[in-house]
Amino acid sequence: MTSNRFPRHARVRARPDFDRIFQHGRRVALPVLALHWQSGDGEPRLGLAVSRKVDSHAVGRNRIKRALREYFRHIRGELAPGDYVVVARPGAARRSGAELVEALQGLLRRAGALPAPAAVGTMPPAPPSSPSTPDIRTG
Repeated sequence: MTSNRFPRHARVRARPDFDRIFQHGRRVALPVLALHWQSGDGEPRLGLAVSRKVDSHAVGRNRIKRALREYFRHIRGELAPGDYVVVARPGAARRSGAELVEALQGLLRRAGALPAPAAVGTMPPAPPSSPSTPDIRTG
């Protein structure tokens, strides 16, 4: 069972790591968030970049980081191995925590790091047809 903790080794913290991911990683973006990621061998790691241009108040920047970090902590076991850096854009300050999580989830799916959800429908799946069932037309 995977722990839901968010230990230090699950964080991108050093500037050279951020620089490497920005230079050599792949990127997908929305008006609210940008995701830079680089596949790797170890467990998924998260780095966050929320500048004063996003929100001039530390409280607002910390709210954004807290929402994204909490979501990442819960889905870390489902993600592909690699380093993920989320860059908040100025529109993020006007979004709720749920909207930020939804944006990050969409970016991770677009990046191929998070599997698509199972299709939900009202009909049960059709059973496979068996070859031993007699055909009514030839019967």
